[in-house]
Amino acid sequence: MKENIEIKVGYASCGIAAGAAEIYGALKREIKENNYRVSPKKVGCVGMCHKEPLMELELPDGTRFTYGNLEEDDVSKILVNHIHKNRSYGDKLIPGKSDYDYFTKQKKVVLRNSGVIDPEEIDEYLERDGYTALEEALEVDGSEIIQLIKDSKLRGRGGAGFPTGVKWSFARASDSDQKYLICNADEGDPGAFMDRSLIEGDPHALLEGMIIAAHAIGADKGYIYCRAEYPLALERLNIAIGQARSEGFLGEDILGSGFSFDIEISKGAGAFVCGEETALMNSIEGERGMPSPRPPYPAQKGLFGQPTNINNVETLANVPWIVRNGAEEYREIGTENSGGTKVFALAGKIERGGLVEVPIGTSLEEIIFDIGNGIEGDKDFKAVQLGGPSGGCLPESQLDTPVDYETLTDAGAIMGSGGMIVMGEDDCMVDVAKYFLDFTQEESCGKCTFCRVGTKRMLEILERITDGEGEREDLEKLRQLAPKIERNSLCGLGQTAPNPVLTTLRYFEDEYLEHIENDSCPAGVCRHLITYKITDGCIGCTTCSEECPVDAIEGEKGSRHVIDQEECIKCGTCMEVCPVDAVEVV
Repeated sequence: MKENIEIKVGYASCGIAAGAAEIYGALKREIKENNYRVSPKKVGCVGMCHKEPLMELELPDGTRFTYGNLEEDDVSKILVNHIHKNRSYGDKLIPGKSDYDYFTKQKKVVLRNSGVIDPEEIDEYLERDGYTALEEALEVDGSEIIQLIKDSKLRGRGGAGFPTGVKWSFARASDSDQKYLICNADEGDPGAFMDRSLIEGDPHALLEGMIIAAHAIGADKGYIYCRAEYPLALERLNIAIGQARSEGFLGEDILGSGFSFDIEISKGAGAFVCGEETALMNSIEGERGMPSPRPPYPAQKGLFGQPTNINNVETLANVPWIVRNGAEEYREIGTENSGGTKVFALAGKIERGGLVEVPIGTSLEEIIFDIGNGIEGDKDFKAVQLGGPSGGCLPESQLDTPVDYETLTDAGAIMGSGGMIVMGEDDCMVDVAKYFLDFTQEESCGKCTFCRVGTKRMLEILERITDGEGEREDLEKLRQLAPKIERNSLCGLGQTAPNPVLTTLRYFEDEYLEHIENDSCPAGVCRHLITYKITDGCIGCTTCSEECPVDAIEGEKGSRHVIDQEECIKCGTCMEVCPVDAVEVV
């Protein structure tokens, strides 16, 4: 039994952005001023980003209480209630994990320690069987580890879904005295934060997975390629690497096994294309991050011309669990062709956004409605974008689709690295396609003509349509351009760039036609196709006229106001600030 109350504060990037530093500071002050027997601890993201900042109390008898959406003055009230009154503080209390449907349909494998341990303390990782999988792996030949990973049916979580064990076997079979292992932590999809959160919450799981993988393929040098925009993840990685070296898990003759392996961090500058493995290797070598033709593949000739294996963060973090628990148990969690779980960043117009981990094969409906609780504001669901800018948008009719590699591909989307952006009735699907294509067009390295020029031409067509200047023939032009870009682009960025356009055309062609034939945006998003109007519900409070950035609204106090349509820039500020919802889009 613990003598003290242990209090965990969610201290990942999401928590800090929501005010976790202030909550932790208030907690430390309360403990000091009142001499409370309380042990505070910073932990990673538990997944409930929609409830940040979070604080969990564990009483001496093991009972846990979790509080969310906290403000500084809540801290003293929570402590007083638990310590002096022996009761919970009800205003901010979140149901227990066994009762809260946000968690009941999840299965924590990769995120098993995130939100539980202090990610900067290796002892806490060791207390939860950390590095025991490495000890087991070092006792057998690397080929046995590879067979275990093959049997588990672990597939690459970076997007392509290639069988991990098969990929490792290619690198192991390559004949060279020098081999490299790279962890791809260059997470660049809009709305994606899986790898960042995993590193921030449990960096040693990644390191242990990397060391086991290096032993399996025969590598003695590893790199973690992480974007510089992840300062907290990088800080905790550096701490974890230093701790692992001190404990003998990294460096020369690891645990007396005769196997040596060390890890270096390489910072990326934020180029989306560097998530592609050949561009990533060029970047590590100090060259411009541009993809190279394949073959040769990295397993034969990769980093510095030597055999190289590349996996992403989530893939490698699965490995220690598989080694400890066995291939069969892992395989039973997923589907026939894909073992285990998948982590998703659930974002967009979702009521309960955050980081979720579900068995592969879980349906989109279960994730969006059972875990995410549907669309915020009790509005209608329209679509979900999977796989980042390279993925596709699926409509309500596809909500029963299980999240596995083959089924999602058949539906027109991809699993991708795990971004899942939910859209509601207020989203325009033509504008969504334009947004993602604009992203990929901007991030194109420019090496391929079809990617560099083709995506630009597609973007120009979409811009014409959203500006009210589109023609019906434009839809056929989009369909003709897309396969040419897919077939002739050198890397995955260009090969998948048309996906958002193709899936929105496939499922939402009626919205395109509304823009083209009726000069109308049904969602009221595209500025050139909408008009803001003040209704009879106006109370003449003057808020809209005071906030209008171009002074396009006139009216006396107490009387209905009017928008000068010639001056209006369609920014929507009037609608946002109106206290009585008297502004509408027509």
